[in-house]
Amino acid sequence: MTQKTDKRFITVSNRLPVVIRREEDEWTIAPGSGGLVTALAPVMRKNGGLWIGWAGCDDDAPLEKLFGEFAGGQNYRLAAIPLSAEEIELYYWNFANGALWPLFHDLLGHCNFDLKSWLTYDLVNQRFAARVAELHDQEEFVWVHDYQLMRVALHLRALGFRPPLAYFHHIPFPPFDLFRRLPWKEEIIRGLLEYDLLGFQTLHDRRNFVNTVATMIPEAEVLTRQRHFTLLSYNQKMIKVGHYPISIDFKEFDAMARSRKVDEAAWLLHENLQERQLILGIDRLDYTKGIPERFLAFERALEKYPEMKRRVSLVQVVVPSRTLVPDYQDLKGVLDQLVGRINGRFGESCWQPIHYIFRSLDQVQLMAHYRTSEIALITPLRDGMNLVAKEYCACSVEDNGVLILSELAGAAAELGRFAIPVNPYDLEKTADAIHRAFTMAPEERRERMRALRNQIRRHDVHHWVNIFVGAMPLDNG
Repeated sequence: MTQKTDKRFITVSNRLPVVIRREEDEWTIAPGSGGLVTALAPVMRKNGGLWIGWAGCDDDAPLEKLFGEFAGGQNYRLAAIPLSAEEIELYYWNFANGALWPLFHDLLGHCNFDLKSWLTYDLVNQRFAARVAELHDQEEFVWVHDYQLMRVALHLRALGFRPPLAYFHHIPFPPFDLFRRLPWKEEIIRGLLEYDLLGFQTLHDRRNFVNTVATMIPEAEVLTRQRHFTLLSYNQKMIKVGHYPISIDFKEFDAMARSRKVDEAAWLLHENLQERQLILGIDRLDYTKGIPERFLAFERALEKYPEMKRRVSLVQVVVPSRTLVPDYQDLKGVLDQLVGRINGRFGESCWQPIHYIFRSLDQVQLMAHYRTSEIALITPLRDGMNLVAKEYCACSVEDNGVLILSELAGAAAELGRFAIPVNPYDLEKTADAIHRAFTMAPEERRERMRALRNQIRRHDVHHWVNIFVGAMPLDNG
């Protein structure tokens, strides 16, 4: 059994875990949101350390003052990487999100491979590496996160940096036949092989990576394949490759869901939508989340099971994201059209089938939506993990919720047994799953949700960090 750790480390990610805004003449700083922040912020608050990333704001922001204010309440320090508008455009929008993101999510039609963007991606990774080397002090190792920074280790090694380097890949890793479409595939793989520990979300992702290395890199050798990790040899060093499913702080979500504010907000939400079950979807605006397919499956359920009319509503929250990107603008237009058509077709004066919310929710409202919804419809076309599924279960404190979960989400490997698994491309069977959840007996609901909550409670974010850090080789010779 892995022992608990209190190791201090440097976290490196594309964005810092904060939102910095200017309101008239005053700058403010607040904790950010998203899967990485949800997972790592509690651990950083507990252990301390340093978080390096882009601040996501104008150059004239008083960062040192703002970071000092933030560190006083969070117990860890922040350091910024300055990036120009052109670098953000090329490194982040064009390459990370215009090439790697769709490629790794098996949506090749959205990919745009551009040489200048690739060169900028590599240059920005080099800048991150230089900042890490500059600021590294007493922390025991460096932990780099996600697809935006896959070549940081290579540039750190070029600077003579020898402390242990770890990397965690939060999104899916594709099979070789898909990955080979990337023109700079070898540069990416060789960059990843400079880390000492590589972590992936699922066994499937880990196998895809190892098979890609074995196919592409003749001097890399697979030494051993264990249940939880694979050991590789490359450039006279050992590299451990494992799968470590990321999670959430279960106790924190459970406690918030039971708070008086959330209890009152949840009651008010359901009071306004009386005598019906609520189906909840919460997603960023992204073409990988399968929101149009979800709307069509819900429409099919209403066609196929007319007894559901007036007795169920789909509450779909879409958090605005990348709204200036044409693909995302097109997606927003598709969602608007589908909601209007479905509500126009089935809606009545006292009942609206889809309640469509295009904005983010504050923490209390988010918890209230989780707690009061009888069904969660989590149906991404592809997802590294999907922490919304785990957050929903953690907040289902009455044990009366039903989780419908895409089998193409990483979370399905852990939660699929007690969720209702669906293929999001199969509208007919997804419609059947919605009806099954709608008609599920209370006893079965309680049994399934208790099992889901126990799974997440045992394998929370602290367990994830302990397992990952416990796998870290602290001496690579």
